[in-house]
Amino acid sequence: MKFRLLELTAIVFILFTSCNSNNKKNAETTSENLIEEEVVIDSHTSEKSLDWEGTYKGTLPCADCEGIERTITINKDQTYVSKDNYLGEKDGVFDSRGYIKWIDNGQKILLSDDNGTMYFVGENTLTQLNKSGNKVTGELADFYILKKQDLSNNEEIAFTDTKWKLVKLMGKDITDSEAFISFATEDNRVFGNSGCNTFTGTYNIENNTQLELSKIATTMMACPDMTVEDQFIKVLNTADNFSLNANTMTLNKAKMAPLAVFETAE
Repeated sequence: MKFRLLELTAIVFILFTSCNSNNKKNAETTSENLIEEEVVIDSHTSEKSLDWEGTYKGTLPCADCEGIERTITINKDQTYVSKDNYLGEKDGVFDSRGYIKWIDNGQKILLSDDNGTMYFVGENTLTQLNKSGNKVTGELADFYILKKQDLSNNEEIAFTDTKWKLVKLMGKDITDSEAFISFATEDNRVFGNSGCNTFTGTYNIENNTQLELSKIATTMMACPDMTVEDQFIKVLNTADNFSLNANTMTLNKAKMAPLAVFETAE
């Protein structure tokens, strides 16, 4: 009887130990699966796994124009520059710049513009979303997809050693003007024409986009209309950063709208 009691006790101990061991193994396995799943989810977000930096283009639908030709550049420092060209409209070019914010676990970006524009970030695409953060459906859905541009063939113009022709100043289009600016790599020299007089000075660049212009000096010719001249020189003394978007360059103050917009001269 005593022997049978000992035998039963041994069996119960073995079963108890086996059960605890299995529970421990199941707990460890579950924990490992959770950790592995968490890593997989994180590594497959658009922010982490896609080469999202670059320039995207597309033509969006427009209710009262031929279409909105949009070019947007997303930079590695999470800033952006956007240009909208309302096709067929006079004075229909608008520029926007600011910062992006990753939302929805790194799948979408939110622009710091007044409209709160959102995009879904895909493989070499940006899909503009509606106000609710969802993709547009229906026959026009494909028109909301901007495609990444291949700038490997030197399509993007360098900031320095390029002649930049003034095309917009303080929000107004500039036509029939010889105004331009150029930043020479040699001696960090800036020079150009402010509409009538020529100017020269020096510049310094920090953090890729921060710009400091100094020692700006101009010739002193009298001109019939000094409006463009005076505003251009004021911009040179005010601007503290610049941005590039394909063949367009802007001089800016902080996060304000561009003070001056330039295009590469022919």
